[in-house]
Amino acid sequence: MTVERVERSETIFQGRLLLVRRDEVVLPDGSHSIREVVHHPGAVAILPVRRDGSVVLVRQYRHAVGRMLLEVPAGTREPHETPEACAARELEEETGYRATEIRLLTRFFVSPGWTDEELSVYVAEGLERSTPRPAHDERLQVVILSPDEAYDAVRRGDICDAKSVVALLAFFGWKLA
Repeated sequence: MTVERVERSETIFQGRLLLVRRDEVVLPDGSHSIREVVHHPGAVAILPVRRDGSVVLVRQYRHAVGRMLLEVPAGTREPHETPEACAARELEEETGYRATEIRLLTRFFVSPGWTDEELSVYVAEGLERSTPRPAHDERLQVVILSPDEAYDAVRRGDICDAKSVVALLAFFGWKLA
């Protein structure tokens, strides 16, 4: 399959975290179009699973949607940080747990129509208590749910962000129908 070719690219915004580009592309038939792309350095999400099978989530306010969300811990990768190192760091910072085992569950593009953000989802097991160290602007409440409670929360829409739904469905193999 033929792909689009970038003819011209312009940075229209550079922030602390994101870069926004306006690309003029040539389509396979020779016509032109505009693509606006948000560049993101990549992120991780972690599904912490305790020995009893319960999961550790965080409740936090999300400004972009204007409300509190119940989510798996997650964070943006630092420059030159591996996804695995980021997962271990974010797990401890946000929940106060360390894991003896962190393994990749899946990867996905958050919304490839407008951003290149790729999210790596990890499962953390063999959890041991530590000290949470949230970022200065994070206000997190740790919430522990049984698998049944987490399933019900997804079904009700109480857990409604993509990374958390993907992590829980992929790990537990649930069907929502």
